[in-house]
Amino acid sequence: MTATTTATMSIAMIHTVAGLVPTLEALARRELPSCEPFNILDESLLRNTIREGSLSKTTMRRLAQYVWSAVDGGAGAVVVTCSSLGPAVDAARPLCPVPLFRIDQGMAVEAVSRASRIGVLATLPTTLGPTGDIIRTSAAETGRTGCQVTEMLCEGAFERLTGGDREGHDALVVEGFRRLAPKVELVVLAQASMANALAPLGPEPEGIPVLTSPELGMRHIRACLFAARPRR
Repeated sequence: MTATTTATMSIAMIHTVAGLVPTLEALARRELPSCEPFNILDESLLRNTIREGSLSKTTMRRLAQYVWSAVDGGAGAVVVTCSSLGPAVDAARPLCPVPLFRIDQGMAVEAVSRASRIGVLATLPTTLGPTGDIIRTSAAETGRTGCQVTEMLCEGAFERLTGGDREGHDALVVEGFRRLAPKVELVVLAQASMANALAPLGPEPEGIPVLTSPELGMRHIRACLFAARPRR
């Protein structure tokens, strides 16, 4: 669905990590200046998914309820900012009356447009699978039949981060990246929280481009919402 109105649009962002709300809201205001964002936060959506080891039907239903609540609250578009919930977003989309986005969609589109051998690096198994799947889907939708996706989990990194050991988390992410990099042409980070770990290595560590979801996601949303808007 494409928006064609020139009026200010309310855009809802559904979050599962409190610490990322200010960053993503600022990014939305920068990339979508004609939109007014508002936030819905429920950390239990991700916590329950991690505890259960997979995305349950209960969590999928609860996310759908938040999507509907956002629409009832006036949202002209909805963005789910947690990659672990990606399959729930896909399930809700056919019944949603407004555009419904995954934050990692833009990253997936960009990845398949730039490389055939793509690495996915994650610190959570519940995020690793959905990120790999959306890249494969994007490749199929764009006719990139030769696209190969290699997934790698940074074991123990997420536990270090939640335990307050940022340095230990970052070291494990860097280690995982260095093991993955020789096998691929490009690496995508399944979680935005991983980006800072690789920052000291430069924009293209070891000559490998690294993509993250927030900025690419917002740009993709902007293109989808306003592609049909008439030029002035």
